[in-house]
Amino acid sequence: MNYDPEQIAVNATEWARRAGQIQLDAFRSADLGIETKSSVHDVVTRVDKACESYLIEKINSYYPDHGVLGEETGAHAVDADWVWVIDPLDGTNNYSQGLPIFCVSIGLQYKGETVVGVVFAPYIHEMFTAVKGKGAFLNGKPLQIGAKTELNQSVLGTGFPYDKDVNPDNNTDNVGRLLPQIRGLRRMGAAAYDLCCVAAGFLDGYWEFNLQPWDVCAANLMVTEAGGIIVPFRNDRGIALVAGNQTIVDKILPNLSVGSL
Repeated sequence: MNYDPEQIAVNATEWARRAGQIQLDAFRSADLGIETKSSVHDVVTRVDKACESYLIEKINSYYPDHGVLGEETGAHAVDADWVWVIDPLDGTNNYSQGLPIFCVSIGLQYKGETVVGVVFAPYIHEMFTAVKGKGAFLNGKPLQIGAKTELNQSVLGTGFPYDKDVNPDNNTDNVGRLLPQIRGLRRMGAAAYDLCCVAAGFLDGYWEFNLQPWDVCAANLMVTEAGGIIVPFRNDRGIALVAGNQTIVDKILPNLSVGSL
């Protein structure tokens, strides 16, 4: 069956707003039902689960022949041509601490290529949307990747893997090389939001590894539709990528450990 990505984006935006409201309704409450997953640093709340359940219900209702890959519930019919890749609450550590940077991330792939991306940060009222070939937007206004070309003028974003306490390959070496060369470094705690900030020019570049598809599916489309690039830099630690304009990415890459790539 043929589907219109622009209409799908309208639906996904509506669902993201509703999931965001679920998050706001429980934000800074004393009963988040916090549990750990892969490590003590990797947490999930009842809100993550409620948002994913809501999104899957909507997808199944509107698009019953589509597959879903969700952070909390895993793979559902992912051999379908159309597959949704969702992170119901990116930035769970922030959320559980009462920090306001967290978001809903909804991506849609057609035969492995991302064609729709929606990322909504409800506390700060920022809705990022993109449709392949149609541009990227923040609250309806077009996004454009930053134009800086020098690291010493740039503010970059990054993050750290959940196994940072037991694996010395934990990004601190990369930070040590880049930090003296740049204007500033931000670690905001939500990869999807970081990438959207690159698309908007709020960050000049971003790198991270040990990411998962739901962290980046929607937001990578924001970057490329805003005129930026996404470049992998290793293949032995999950998804490892650098984002920004061509010049900044080229200047970040030589400073990064590449593992066994």
